[in-house]
Amino acid sequence: MPGPKDLDPSSSPRALLGAELRHARDQAGLTQDELGRPLFVSGSYIGQMEAGTRRMLPEYAHQIDEILGTNGFFTRNCEVSNKSRYPDHFAEAAEAEATATTIREYAPLLVPGLLQTEAYARAVFRAYQPTATQDVIDELVEARLDRARLLTHPTKPQLWAVLDEAVLRRKVGGAAVMAEALEHVVELARRHRIIVQVMPFEAGAHAASDGGLKLMTFPDAPPLAYVNGLGTGQLVDDPATVTRHELSYDLVGATALSPETSLALISSVAEDYAHEDQQP
Repeated sequence: MPGPKDLDPSSSPRALLGAELRHARDQAGLTQDELGRPLFVSGSYIGQMEAGTRRMLPEYAHQIDEILGTNGFFTRNCEVSNKSRYPDHFAEAAEAEATATTIREYAPLLVPGLLQTEAYARAVFRAYQPTATQDVIDELVEARLDRARLLTHPTKPQLWAVLDEAVLRRKVGGAAVMAEALEHVVELARRHRIIVQVMPFEAGAHAASDGGLKLMTFPDAPPLAYVNGLGTGQLVDDPATVTRHELSYDLVGATALSPETSLALISSVAEDYAHEDQQP
């Protein structure tokens, strides 16, 4: 089978690579499950690569070229499609956000990246990398703010965030930075761009006590879950595991304060920070 042309890095490389994978698989007469079997991945994983929501790893690209007889096309173009400005452990999740229809996130410690202000993001990155040059910090902040531009669309993606009360009480960057950060969350909620709840300290243990959780759905690919820790993260596509995480999130939402009560609490804490900042 003649191989397709190499990808143009200036156009959506991962989407193009996924489209070519779907075409080559169809030409070979294989289902997603049949292609996934020799790669030891699920058919849904193949579907996510075809939809551009998951990156094609180099080892998979080489095997796919051999199975589909694509003359090294996927091996050559895999590197282009995988270029990312995000850390390796988060790159797939950040890129999946861009095509998600819905995003549900439980944040245990920090304001979620999509909701961060510039000053808050800068304080977070400086704490993570205290000896980094200013250029490195600037680049990280710019990438985070670019992610947040997803919310400039009036309705998509639908974002539902549950913030642990620790997110409100942890003074990242000082009182002024916190006041601005929480006021930004309040503003997004008040204009009905996001749904936000707070998990109060008094709730005690809950279904996501172990750490952060992000769930994403897509128009043409199975849902994904992303779980993370310190400098690590895992994008999960196993249907049974994703279903368990969805139940955990549902339980978190049921345990948290209502959106109305949550918004009042966030506003109150923001005002406290604003008054603190004005103290002589």
